[in-house]
This record gives sequence, structure tokens and C-alpha cells, in this order.
Amino acid sequence: MVSCPLSPTGVCGCCGALRPRYKRLVDNIFPEDPEDGLVKANMEKLTFYALSAPEKLDRIGAYLSERLSRDVARHRYGYVCIAMEALDQLLMACHCQSINLFVESFLKMVRKLLESDKPNLQILGTNSFVKFANIEEDTPSYHRSYDFFVSRFSEMCHSSYEDPDIRTKIRMAGIKGLQGVVRKTVNDELQANIWDPQHMDKIVPSLLFNLQSGEGAVCFRRFPGSSPSSRQKEKESPVELTERCFRELLGRAAYGNIKNAVTPVLMHLDNHSLWEGKTFAVRCFKIIMYSIQSQHSHLVIQQLLGHLDANSKSSATVRAGIVEVLLEAAAIAASGSVGPTVLEVFNTLLRQLRLSVDFELTGSYDPGSSMGTKIIKTHGERQLQEAVIRTIGSFANTLPTYQRSEVMLFIMGKIPVPGVHPALSSSCSGPEGTRMIQIMLLKSLVQVTAGFQTTNMLTALPSSFLEPLLSFSLTEDPEVRLLVIHILLSLIDRHDNRPKFSAISIISDISVLKLKVDKCSRQDNLFMKKHGQQLYRHIYLGCKEQSSGRQHYENLYNLLALLSMELANEEVVVDLIRLALALQDLALSTEESMPVFNRCAIHALAGAYLNLICQLTTVPAFCQHIHEVIEVRQKEAPFLLPEDIFIEGLPPSLEKVEGEVLFLQSKITEVLGGSGYNIDRLATPYIPQYTGKQDWAPVGMEEQERERRRQVVEKFQKAPPPPSPSGTISSGYGQTQSRSVPVYEMKFPDLCVY
Repeated sequence: MVSCPLSPTGVCGCCGALRPRYKRLVDNIFPEDPEDGLVKANMEKLTFYALSAPEKLDRIGAYLSERLSRDVARHRYGYVCIAMEALDQLLMACHCQSINLFVESFLKMVRKLLESDKPNLQILGTNSFVKFANIEEDTPSYHRSYDFFVSRFSEMCHSSYEDPDIRTKIRMAGIKGLQGVVRKTVNDELQANIWDPQHMDKIVPSLLFNLQSGEGAVCFRRFPGSSPSSRQKEKESPVELTERCFRELLGRAAYGNIKNAVTPVLMHLDNHSLWEGKTFAVRCFKIIMYSIQSQHSHLVIQQLLGHLDANSKSSATVRAGIVEVLLEAAAIAASGSVGPTVLEVFNTLLRQLRLSVDFELTGSYDPGSSMGTKIIKTHGERQLQEAVIRTIGSFANTLPTYQRSEVMLFIMGKIPVPGVHPALSSSCSGPEGTRMIQIMLLKSLVQVTAGFQTTNMLTALPSSFLEPLLSFSLTEDPEVRLLVIHILLSLIDRHDNRPKFSAISIISDISVLKLKVDKCSRQDNLFMKKHGQQLYRHIYLGCKEQSSGRQHYENLYNLLALLSMELANEEVVVDLIRLALALQDLALSTEESMPVFNRCAIHALAGAYLNLICQLTTVPAFCQHIHEVIEVRQKEAPFLLPEDIFIEGLPPSLEKVEGEVLFLQSKITEVLGGSGYNIDRLATPYIPQYTGKQDWAPVGMEEQERERRRQVVEKFQKAPPPPSPSGTISSGYGQTQSRSVPVYEMKFPDLCVY
């Protein structure tokens, strides 16, 4: 055969007739001047021939590939474009059994273009591959490999071409190419698994690299019908295109593929120190959480928790970054999607709190070693601790009520009590570490109980939770006591009345507060019969503590107010009035060496509460007596009112308080007795009690309470778990046999009993 270099077909006219028909048809689609483009009429003939004789399709592909390789080598790029256009049209038109062999030729040509150092050829090859990726093939392919394309497109995503415009085009082509590979392989079981780490470790970092180049871009949520239009796609920036591609990849991930898709994200953030900035890491995981199927959310959360554990000795900023991501992930996750290992989530976070306290106080990530330790910044550890506490609250908000109750009990069981179970305290930092962990865990409980809603207080505050909680209210640490009050307020406030009592004051007409008060339920009555005396004692002793400040008294007033509106039947109202009068007696007592501020604050608290409760009872004579005393105080002893002592400050001296500035128990008993209240109970002075039956002797009170607290917490910590439905019985000969415990024999915790 004679070759003619001047002819676009490569052969002279005298030999052309001897060539196979498919070659002649292929040659005829090329014009003499490549600027004229594909000869459409001849292309139609070639397409018709390929459809009529599909067995020739592989030869057509091979010949086109041969021509393209020659044109690339000769830098005849116009003919290269024509060849690729012809291939694209044949791919779109032909879906016969022989398409696989043709595809091999096609992919060989695409590979040839991608291997070129010419950006235009790389982009041309990518565009053809993307068109091919959108074609659904009728026949499976058993031996086709896309490994080269994953690697090459990933390289293009990282292009460092000098011209910024061309660099952007190459990177966008790489992103589109990866998107095409995913579309082509993700649902084809015969292909190499695109989710394998060897592929994900290239695809995901390439996408993140481009996503990172425009951190200011907006991260959109997953909404139906929110995909961009074709015109919008044309104007997309590399960042927008990358985000769309990343979302598509994650949206296609099945249950078993989530880990392989997320692991490269974690590694990328580690390798490029991107946890410390938080912004990009949070953005990445927002995209992940909004893109994956919602039932898989807990898998991402578990991976983040595992990564947090793996970075336990990393800097506080790194750990805080991971925790911030967890916080955002929990907020996005659907209710209950934390997964089956709810307590494991909180266990990991609480462990990080303990470690952070150790690091802060010992100044080392490895207390046992004096060599090569990092410098620990206290400020960073404090920020981490606050982030962990917020994250605990965020996770708790995704849980149903019964699971949140379990978490409350779980955290309570982790709070260390010196001398009782020191193993739960900080192992390296001594008493100060134990105190810090107590505060951190109580702050965590404040977050968990925030917004907690229940119709049954026996469920919300079982003995196994309430008794250990109130035991901490007797500590000398004012911060611990304040946190205990906050927890109680969150649990008792079921009608959002708490913000209306944020400051203690004398309110002349409580109707302006628009309080929500419901009739007490049977469960509420049972709760107060069981735990009322404990709560009263907590309030009484809290007022008595010399280290109590303005916040303590304001919150104790808040607690009295909420008890009156949420849990008060007639008997409870009487007890609360007795408690308020007992507080007045406490402030008057000469046996107690209380500072002037505390005495005035207790008088102010008792007065503000009696002003509230008299209006709630709507007994005119009761209201009249309270208002008369308040008016006298306003004129003669303003320092006994909250508006003065908490705002104006201490009086120069506290002279003997007596006469008309005091509320009289006899007068209150008389007026309430006339309205049907229990006179005998009203006339009996309140004395703090262990229970509703046992009086509390004032002598040696601290020692007795300290011992009782130790016993209560020890019992709570060491109580055996409830029996499994599948128990064991003795056969009488030292052997055991399995049996099922009937439901009526099982001992359920208070949490489960209604």
C-alpha cells in the first residue's frame, strides 16, 4: 500500500478503493481542512454502517484510535478533535453486544489525550470521558479498569499550571473526570470497587484540595430539587463544582462504604493541620452530614469519636477542632441517629474531659515521662473543655426522653466523690483535679437537662439521680452548689416559667408575668410526697452557706417559685410557706455566725417568695399581711428587700430586726386557716429533715450529712445492675441452669416504672 502524506486519509486515490469499507467510511468523515469540522453527511453514513454491521464496531474503534494516535504525534490537533467527536457520536448511537470492544478503543484514545502535556487535549479527553460516563451500557464488562483514570484525574485536580485560567480549567476537568468515574463504577458490581481505600485515598483528597481553595463559599443543605440548572453549571466555580461532586459521591455511599469515604477526610485534615482552624473542618462535615443518607449519620459520628480518641495526646486546638465538628454533626443528625451505642458517645466525651483536666493541671501529655513533653496551654485546654460540654448537650438534644434520662444517670455515676470512689477522679492531679472534674461533669448535666420535658417527675428525677445530686449541694464549693440548682431548675421547669424569675424582686401584680400554672398531677403529688423534704432541706442549707452569693439566692428563689407553680398542691404550699418563715428565723438567729449580706439576702428572698405565693393562693387576708410588711420594709428597712440588698449593696450596719418588718407565723396561720388550710401544720415550725418522718438535729449536722452523703453515693455507685430477662437458678448441686425470669419477678429501676 502506498502512503500519501498530502491526503488526510494517508493513502493515495489509486489504492483507496482497495481498502475495507469501514476504513473508507472513517476516512470520509475527515475533511481536507480540519477547520471545516466533521463531515456530517459522511458521519451519518458511518453511524448507519456501524448500526447495520455491529460486528465491525470494534474495528471502527481500533482504526479511529490508530488515526488519533498518529494525529497526536504529528500535532494535527484539528483532526484529533474530529476523531473524538466521531467517537462520542458512535458511543451515543450504538448499544450492541460488541460495544465493549469499541469502548476499549475509546478509552485507549481518551488515555492518549490525558497523557498529553497539552491542556487542551487533556480537557478534550476529559469531556469525552464524561459523556461516556453518562451512558448506560446494555452489556456488562468483566475486565475494564479505571485505575489510570482515577489517578490521572486526581493529578489534574492538583494542577499547578502557570497560567491561572488554564490551571482552573484543568482542575475543573479533573473534578468532572472523577465525577464521571464515580458515576460509571459506583453501581457496577463487575467493576473494581471505587470505594476501596486505594481509590478513595486519591479521590477524596483531590476534592478537598479544590474545596479548600474557596473556603468562603456557602455550604447549602440538602433540599429536594436544589440541584443547579445546566446554565448554572456552566458558570460554576471549581469550588462549587467540587462541592456538588463531593455531595454526589457521599450520596451514593451505602452503609458499608461510609467509613472508606470519611477516613480520607480525617487524614486530609490531620495532614494539613486543618482541625485547628475549625472552619474548613466544620464545613467538610456539614457537607458530609447533609449528603449521606440520614440513617448512616451515626457511622460518621462514631468515626469522629474514634478519631478524637486517637488524638488524645494532640494539642488542645486539634482536639477542640474535632469536638467542634462533633458538635455540628450532632446538631445535623436526625433524632436518635447517634446509634445503638449512646452511652459510648458520652463515655468518650467524658473521658476527654478527664484527660484535659489532667493535662491542664500536670502540664504534660505524659505525666510519667519527663522527656520530650509538649508545652500545654491552659487557655487551650479550657476552650476544649467548654467545647466538649457544649457537644454533650448537643448530642443529648437529639435523644428521646428515656435515653436522655439514661445519660443523666450515666454522667451522675461518673462524678467523683473524694474518699468514696476516688478511682473516678483525676488520677494525676489530686484534689484540685477532682474538683475540676466535678464541675465539668455538673456543667455537662446542665447541658443535658436544658430543655428537658417530662410529664412525670418521678421519671425525670428518680431517687438514683436526685439523691446523689442533692448530696453535692452540701459541698463547700459555691460553684458546685450553683450548678446543682441550675440542674434542678431545668428539670422542674416544664412550662418555661423560669426566665420570668431570672432576677429576684418584689412583684406587686404577678398577672403581668403571664405565668403558666397547671393543676398538679397524681405523679407530681407522689414525687413531692417522696422527695419534697429533700428539696426543702437543700434550699434551707443552701441559704445558710456563708459562701452563697447573689446568684445563689436568685436561683434558690427561682427554685421556690417553680416548685410553687409546677408541683404544689395544698400540702406543698403549706410546707413552702413554713420553709420561707424558717428562713426568716434563720436570718434572725444569733446562734449562726452569718455575715450581714447573707442575713439580708435571706430576708429578701423570704419576702420576695411570700409576696409571690400569697398571690398564687389568692387569699386576700394573706396578701394583705404580706404587702403590709413589705411596705414597712420599703420605708424603714429597704435592705431587707431584694431591690436594695442585691443592687444598692450592704447597709452600714444591721441593727436588731423586729416588729412590723417581720412576717408573723401566727398571723399567716390564722388567715390561711380561715381559708381551709391545715392550721396544725402551718403552726409547726419547719425543721430540716433527712426524710419526711425524721427531724434533723442541729448538733453535729455537718458530720451526719457528710456520712449520709457517703452512704448514698456509695450505694448508687456499687448497686448491682438489674437482672437480665434470662437469669440463672441453682440446681442444688453447685451447678446452674438457665431460666427466664417472669416479668412480674423482675426488679425494674425507678426510671422504667410508671
